[in-house]
Amino acid sequence: MHLIVPTRVWEYVIAAVIIILAPGPSVLFVIARAVAWGRATAVATVLGNVLGSFSLSIIVALGLGPILQRSVVAFNAVQIMGGGYIIYLGIQAIRHSQVHAEDMTNQGDVKPSVRKSIREGYFVGILNPKALVFFAAILPQFIDRDRGNVTSQLLLLGAIFTVIAFISDGSWGLLAGTIRNWLATEVKRLVRMRVTGGFVMICLGIFTLGSAIHNL
Repeated sequence: MHLIVPTRVWEYVIAAVIIILAPGPSVLFVIARAVAWGRATAVATVLGNVLGSFSLSIIVALGLGPILQRSVVAFNAVQIMGGGYIIYLGIQAIRHSQVHAEDMTNQGDVKPSVRKSIREGYFVGILNPKALVFFAAILPQFIDRDRGNVTSQLLLLGAIFTVIAFISDGSWGLLAGTIRNWLATEVKRLVRMRVTGGFVMICLGIFTLGSAIHNL
Protein backbone atom coordinates (compact mmCIF):
# COMPACT_ATOMS: atom_id res chain seq x y z
CA MET A 1 0.00 0.00 0.00
CA HIS A 2 1.51 3.31 -1.11
CA LEU A 3 1.88 5.81 1.73
CA ILE A 4 0.39 9.25 1.08
CA VAL A 5 1.02 12.02 3.59
CA PRO A 6 -1.91 14.49 3.69
CA THR A 7 -0.98 18.14 3.11
CA ARG A 8 -2.83 19.22 6.31
CA VAL A 9 -1.02 16.79 8.58
CA TRP A 10 0.24 19.53 10.94
CA GLU A 11 -3.27 20.93 11.35
CA TYR A 12 -4.34 17.39 12.18
CA VAL A 13 -1.61 17.09 14.82
CA ILE A 14 -2.97 20.22 16.54
CA ALA A 15 -6.54 18.86 16.49
CA ALA A 16 -5.34 15.49 17.81
CA VAL A 17 -3.44 17.11 20.66
CA ILE A 18 -6.52 19.14 21.64
CA ILE A 19 -8.85 16.14 21.75
CA ILE A 20 -6.26 13.93 23.49
CA LEU A 21 -5.54 16.51 26.18
CA ALA A 22 -9.27 16.87 26.97
CA PRO A 23 -9.89 14.49 29.90
CA GLY A 24 -12.15 11.84 28.37
CA PRO A 25 -12.78 8.17 29.30
CA SER A 26 -9.22 7.03 28.55
CA VAL A 27 -7.50 9.83 30.45
CA LEU A 28 -9.85 9.47 33.40
CA PHE A 29 -9.21 5.73 33.55
CA VAL A 30 -5.45 6.28 33.50
CA ILE A 31 -5.65 8.93 36.23
CA ALA A 32 -7.89 6.66 38.32
CA ARG A 33 -5.31 3.88 38.07
CA ALA A 34 -2.49 6.29 38.92
CA VAL A 35 -4.34 7.60 41.99
CA ALA A 36 -5.14 4.08 43.17
CA TRP A 37 -1.99 2.14 42.29
CA GLY A 38 0.79 4.52 41.22
CA ARG A 39 2.78 5.36 38.10
CA ALA A 40 3.80 1.87 36.94
CA THR A 41 0.20 0.66 36.77
CA ALA A 42 -0.83 3.89 35.04
CA VAL A 43 1.82 3.56 32.31
CA ALA A 44 0.90 -0.09 31.69
CA THR A 45 -2.73 1.02 31.37
CA VAL A 46 -1.70 3.71 28.87
CA LEU A 47 0.15 1.14 26.75
CA GLY A 48 -2.94 -1.05 26.55
CA ASN A 49 -5.12 1.96 25.93
CA VAL A 50 -3.20 3.25 22.91
CA LEU A 51 -2.99 -0.25 21.44
CA GLY A 52 -6.78 -0.39 21.71
CA SER A 53 -7.13 3.04 20.11
CA PHE A 54 -4.86 2.04 17.22
CA SER A 55 -6.87 -1.14 16.67
CA LEU A 56 -9.98 1.02 16.53
CA SER A 57 -8.35 3.38 14.02
CA ILE A 58 -7.49 0.42 11.77
CA ILE A 59 -11.08 -0.85 11.87
CA VAL A 60 -12.41 2.63 11.03
CA ALA A 61 -9.85 3.17 8.26
CA LEU A 62 -10.57 -0.15 6.56
CA GLY A 63 -14.32 0.32 6.86
CA LEU A 64 -14.68 4.01 6.06
CA GLY A 65 -11.75 4.54 3.71
CA PRO A 66 -13.30 3.08 0.55
CA ILE A 67 -16.67 4.73 1.29
CA LEU A 68 -15.19 8.19 1.84
CA GLN A 69 -13.06 7.79 -1.28
CA ARG A 70 -16.16 7.26 -3.44
CA SER A 71 -18.81 9.49 -1.87
CA VAL A 72 -18.75 13.20 -0.98
CA VAL A 73 -22.22 12.81 0.55
CA ALA A 74 -20.99 10.09 2.92
CA PHE A 75 -17.94 12.22 3.74
CA ASN A 76 -20.11 15.17 4.85
CA ALA A 77 -22.70 12.97 6.59
CA VAL A 78 -20.06 11.28 8.74
CA GLN A 79 -18.72 14.67 9.85
CA ILE A 80 -22.19 16.05 10.67
CA MET A 81 -23.24 13.01 12.69
CA GLY A 82 -19.87 12.78 14.39
CA GLY A 83 -19.83 16.48 15.29
CA GLY A 84 -23.29 16.18 16.83
CA TYR A 85 -22.28 13.12 18.83
CA ILE A 86 -19.13 14.77 20.18
CA ILE A 87 -21.28 17.66 21.43
CA TYR A 88 -23.55 15.10 23.10
CA LEU A 89 -20.54 13.40 24.76
CA GLY A 90 -19.32 16.77 26.01
CA ILE A 91 -22.70 17.59 27.54
CA GLN A 92 -22.84 14.16 29.19
CA ALA A 93 -19.33 14.61 30.58
CA ILE A 94 -20.37 17.87 32.24
CA ARG A 95 -23.69 16.49 33.53
CA HIS A 96 -22.12 13.39 35.09
CA SER A 97 -18.79 14.90 36.15
CA GLN A 98 -19.46 14.28 39.86
CA VAL A 99 -20.25 10.58 39.35
CA HIS A 100 -17.22 10.11 37.08
CA ALA A 101 -14.95 11.76 39.65
CA GLU A 102 -16.22 9.54 42.46
CA ASP A 103 -15.70 6.43 40.32
CA MET A 104 -12.08 7.45 39.77
CA THR A 105 -11.33 7.20 43.48
CA ASN A 106 -12.93 3.75 43.82
CA GLN A 107 -10.71 1.23 42.00
CA GLY A 108 -10.92 -1.70 44.39
CA ASP A 109 -8.48 -3.17 46.91
CA VAL A 110 -6.32 -5.51 44.81
CA LYS A 111 -3.54 -4.00 42.70
CA PRO A 112 -3.77 -5.33 39.12
CA SER A 113 -0.76 -6.96 37.45
CA VAL A 114 1.01 -5.30 34.53
CA ARG A 115 -0.57 -7.77 32.13
CA LYS A 116 -4.06 -7.13 33.51
CA SER A 117 -3.51 -3.37 33.38
CA ILE A 118 -2.52 -3.57 29.70
CA ARG A 119 -5.51 -5.79 28.93
CA GLU A 120 -8.00 -3.56 30.73
CA GLY A 121 -6.47 -0.45 29.17
CA TYR A 122 -6.83 -2.07 25.74
CA PHE A 123 -10.56 -2.59 26.14
CA VAL A 124 -11.07 0.95 27.41
CA GLY A 125 -9.20 2.22 24.34
CA ILE A 126 -10.99 0.17 21.71
CA LEU A 127 -14.41 0.91 23.24
CA ASN A 128 -13.78 4.63 23.81
CA PRO A 129 -16.64 6.56 22.12
CA LYS A 130 -14.58 9.76 21.96
CA ALA A 131 -11.83 7.99 20.00
CA LEU A 132 -14.37 6.30 17.72
CA VAL A 133 -16.01 9.59 16.79
CA PHE A 134 -12.64 11.26 16.34
CA PHE A 135 -11.43 8.58 13.92
CA ALA A 136 -14.74 8.42 12.05
CA ALA A 137 -15.73 12.09 11.87
CA ILE A 138 -12.85 14.45 12.63
CA LEU A 139 -9.90 12.57 11.20
CA PRO A 140 -11.39 12.41 7.64
CA GLN A 141 -11.41 16.23 7.47
CA PHE A 142 -7.63 16.16 7.12
CA ILE A 143 -7.27 13.66 4.29
CA ASP A 144 -6.75 14.59 0.64
CA ARG A 145 -9.48 12.76 -1.28
CA ASP A 146 -8.12 13.94 -4.63
CA ARG A 147 -4.77 12.28 -4.00
CA GLY A 148 -6.40 8.87 -3.60
CA ASN A 149 -5.71 5.94 -1.26
CA VAL A 150 -7.86 7.33 1.54
CA THR A 151 -7.44 4.16 3.60
CA SER A 152 -3.66 4.61 3.67
CA GLN A 153 -4.04 8.24 4.76
CA LEU A 154 -6.46 7.26 7.53
CA LEU A 155 -4.07 4.58 8.80
CA LEU A 156 -1.19 7.06 8.88
CA LEU A 157 -3.22 9.64 10.78
CA GLY A 158 -4.41 6.95 13.19
CA ALA A 159 -0.79 5.96 13.88
CA ILE A 160 0.14 9.60 14.54
CA PHE A 161 -2.80 9.87 16.96
CA THR A 162 -1.58 6.75 18.80
CA VAL A 163 1.94 8.13 19.31
CA ILE A 164 0.63 11.48 20.57
CA ALA A 165 -1.84 9.70 22.87
CA PHE A 166 0.90 7.53 24.39
CA ILE A 167 3.05 10.58 25.18
CA SER A 168 0.14 12.65 26.50
CA ASP A 169 -1.70 9.96 28.47
CA GLY A 170 1.58 8.62 29.80
CA SER A 171 2.39 12.10 31.08
CA TRP A 172 -1.05 12.29 32.72
CA GLY A 173 -0.38 8.94 34.40
CA LEU A 174 3.08 9.90 35.64
CA LEU A 175 1.86 13.26 36.96
CA ALA A 176 -1.23 11.78 38.63
CA GLY A 177 0.88 9.01 40.17
CA THR A 178 3.24 11.59 41.58
CA ILE A 179 0.51 13.76 43.15
CA ARG A 180 -1.91 10.90 43.84
CA ASN A 181 -2.60 11.90 47.44
CA TRP A 182 -3.38 15.49 46.41
CA LEU A 183 -5.87 14.31 43.78
CA ALA A 184 -7.50 11.61 45.90
CA THR A 185 -8.26 13.94 48.83
CA GLU A 186 -10.27 16.46 46.81
CA VAL A 187 -12.92 15.10 44.43
CA LYS A 188 -13.72 18.63 43.21
CA ARG A 189 -10.38 18.73 41.40
CA LEU A 190 -11.35 15.64 39.42
CA VAL A 191 -14.80 17.12 38.73
CA ARG A 192 -13.22 20.26 37.29
CA MET A 193 -11.02 18.15 35.02
CA ARG A 194 -14.07 16.30 33.67
CA VAL A 195 -16.02 19.52 33.12
CA THR A 196 -13.08 21.05 31.26
CA GLY A 197 -12.87 17.99 29.03
CA GLY A 198 -16.60 18.28 28.34
CA PHE A 199 -16.30 21.89 27.21
CA VAL A 200 -13.39 21.04 24.91
CA MET A 201 -15.42 18.25 23.29
CA ILE A 202 -18.39 20.58 22.77
CA CYS A 203 -16.16 23.17 21.08
CA LEU A 204 -14.58 20.51 18.87
CA GLY A 205 -18.02 19.18 17.93
CA ILE A 206 -19.21 22.66 16.96
CA PHE A 207 -16.08 23.15 14.84
CA THR A 208 -16.67 19.81 13.10
CA LEU A 209 -20.32 20.65 12.36
CA GLY A 210 -19.37 24.09 11.05
CA SER A 211 -16.70 22.62 8.76
CA ALA A 212 -19.09 20.01 7.37
CA ILE A 213 -21.90 22.52 6.76
CA HIS A 214 -19.46 24.92 5.07
CA ASN A 215 -18.46 22.18 2.63
CA LEU A 216 -22.03 21.31 1.64
